[in-house]
Amino acid sequence: MRTPKTLAASLLTLSAAALLALSTTGAATASPGPARAPLSAANVASHTVTETGAADYWTSERMRNAVPGDVLAAKAMARAGKSSKSGTALLEGAAPNTVEATAPTQRPQAQPSTQSPAIQTKANASESPVPHIGKVFFTLGGTNYVCSGNSVSSGNRSTVSTAGHCVNEGPGAFATKFTFVPAYLNGAAPYGKWTAKALYTTTQWSSAGDMTYDTGFAVMSTLNGQYLSDVVGGSGVQFNAARGLSYKSFGYPAAAPFNGESLKSCSGTATNDPYNPQFSTQGIPCNMTGGSSGGPWFIGTSSSGYQNSINSYGYGSNSTKMYGPYWGSVIQQAYTAAAAS
Repeated sequence: MRTPKTLAASLLTLSAAALLALSTTGAATASPGPARAPLSAANVASHTVTETGAADYWTSERMRNAVPGDVLAAKAMARAGKSSKSGTALLEGAAPNTVEATAPTQRPQAQPSTQSPAIQTKANASESPVPHIGKVFFTLGGTNYVCSGNSVSSGNRSTVSTAGHCVNEGPGAFATKFTFVPAYLNGAAPYGKWTAKALYTTTQWSSAGDMTYDTGFAVMSTLNGQYLSDVVGGSGVQFNAARGLSYKSFGYPAAAPFNGESLKSCSGTATNDPYNPQFSTQGIPCNMTGGSSGGPWFIGTSSSGYQNSINSYGYGSNSTKMYGPYWGSVIQQAYTAAAAS
């Protein structure tokens, strides 16, 4: 999501303000889904990873010093301009499409959460590690970045969801050294470091940095002969759902006052972004900062619900709302392509 400062503090400037991943509360109002491009393979951009050694690259020191990825969302917003909107107008609103959750073959007991009281008071909630939720590390332009991600149910049992700006500059190059560390806690990788073999996003994001479609998916290589969701499980996903639902979002905010070392969450009812309605995004009460970009939004009150969006952006260092893209048919196409690869 944002700069090394805070998602909020370093959040991108829609015009000139900093963009950040935060959110506030508010009563949601049901309304039509966002405009989207027609269903087509042209809506999916992908990149095959050929590099090796990504897991070894991410030492404890590099993981700790990685820059919160919200700065990339800010840059994409700046390039595209406040009123950026790509794609052919066509309203979302088909019947909800869902993919059921995948249970892990084995699920070792998660480690307890540890967080200082000073930091804890700044968050909506501190969470114990969740096996299928983790941190995402990658490089772009020679800089090391960190975001959040989630293992989702898929045919290949190896798909991770995150923000579009955590896989591609929007527009620009795809990330390198992309690595997922599920259940990260204080530098520990209890389920190992999983490296990507392919990255997917919407063409609308990769070609224009359109915040409407700021979602990405990574297909992970096997680790020790095992598939990701067989080890940590995979969340069910839903597309074309109603607007104004109640959500619980998760992420690893790394910008002050957080340190990115433990999992946080936010909960609330989604409301439309009043500042840039052309994005068709929704926001929930949240003060997570940079590093939480790409963290999952679950319908309901726990991490066992269907995933239906991701942490994308917020406004300013004191932002109290986190906004996420509406998961309609275009983002579903990117998921479908990744999940079937």
